[in-house]
Amino acid sequence: MEKKARIYWSEQTESTNTDAWELASADSEHSANLSVIATRWQTAGRGQGDHKWHAAPGENLTFTIILRYDGRKGSFAPFPAAQQKAVSDLTAQAVVDYLAGHGVEAWIKQPNDVYVEDRKICGMLIKHCVRSGFLKYSILGIGININETEFPSDLPNPTSLLLELRRLGKDVNARYETDRELDRFLAVFESACARLFTEVTED
Repeated sequence: MEKKARIYWSEQTESTNTDAWELASADSEHSANLSVIATRWQTAGRGQGDHKWHAAPGENLTFTIILRYDGRKGSFAPFPAAQQKAVSDLTAQAVVDYLAGHGVEAWIKQPNDVYVEDRKICGMLIKHCVRSGFLKYSILGIGININETEFPSDLPNPTSLLLELRRLGKDVNARYETDRELDRFLAVFESACARLFTEVTED
């Protein structure tokens, strides 16, 4: 599948998930299949339940992907709501594979977290709009710690790509460009989508 993702960056927003849900609900031009709502600074990021997602300004990846299954050209074919866990699994595995591309071995802690050993490197908040037993669209909120090396003391055991590479003795003085890292992740994610979903190519 050729590259489809279209990224919309903002300097600051409260929650990319909230923004993406509102865009998808209104059927905005910015909510086509594989639209990505990304921000440099997410001021009120959310996790599962009442949990909040911390991300220092400009240090990490905080973004939301919109997937559509409504039969329009460029969307995916209707996908059964009963199989929605496959969407979560695909997303988490894409994060694991992206990190593996940097030489970092990670694992999925169900339902939506990614860990390196006992350290949390990624959290996700995934929501679906369901109509008549099928997914209409999915909102995939993803936070991946990239450059941050100091975290609030109340977080249980966070880590980042940079910290893990330093533990491995790699890229000790590096700093990663978040734009480039998002492109790198999306390449992995889109390949995974091509294996799971059928793309609608006709009007």
